[in-house]
Amino acid sequence: MDVINRALEFEQRKRKSLSTSDRVKISREAKSLILELNTIYKQKKDQKIMDIMKRLTAIKQKVEKRLKGKPLMV
Repeated sequence: MDVINRALEFEQRKRKSLSTSDRVKISREAKSLILELNTIYKQKKDQKIMDIMKRLTAIKQKVEKRLKGKPLMV
């Protein structure tokens, strides 16, 4: 259950005015947490764990969208 506590703590962190390297670290940490939670979810099938994974995935997608930047207009 340590993974769940780390995931909940990760959700509460502030993500304002981050550098590119901070965004990369956040994205990697989110991915590792999601994968760890997924292994637990496969065994327990608890909907609360799935909800946490969905929220972490949303955070990860927002950070990665910002990393990729705006598409260039041709």
